[in-house]
Amino acid sequence: MESLKNKIRKEGKVLSETVLKVDCFLNHQIDSKFMLDMGKEFARLYKDKEITKIVTIETSGIAPAVAAGIYLDVPVVFAKKSTSSTLNNDTYSREVKSFTKNKVYNILIAKEFLNPNDKVLVIDDFLAYGNALVGLNEIIEESGATVVGAGIVIEKGFQPGGKELRQSGLRVESLAIIESMNENGIIFG
Repeated sequence: MESLKNKIRKEGKVLSETVLKVDCFLNHQIDSKFMLDMGKEFARLYKDKEITKIVTIETSGIAPAVAAGIYLDVPVVFAKKSTSSTLNNDTYSREVKSFTKNKVYNILIAKEFLNPNDKVLVIDDFLAYGNALVGLNEIIEESGATVVGAGIVIEKGFQPGGKELRQSGLRVESLAIIESMNENGIIFG
């Protein structure tokens, strides 16, 4: 998605060779109209898959997932990173390590929101090592639902997640794939 690449070049900040800050439109402040453009693109890419649900992980995956849900006309379910008084023990859970925060989360989805008839699209903001996608896919498969693919806003192609997930047979569609980045700029694949 060329408009996303341009937005990353213009507004993204390279903090290191592995960390890209896009707080101005995706991870802290959300560019709502642009989010809808990305949702429309995810819907176009997966329009033929008869998707019944979109699954993501809180927090930064929610906005692009909701945007895609609008165009696909399906509900969005997000995995929580912590328990709450409203979440009972009838949940699916997995431990997932966050690359950005270098922290392990126990992600949870209430069993009532996934069923064996669901065809699920997983959407997330970044793909580096693929830990979040693996955890979400395991939860979805445990529920009996079918994962039809993954939609990623920004993939770090220089890290192994995307390659490994594709080799496992998962369809992964990334709107922008970064091959390398440093203080001199970003190179897209």
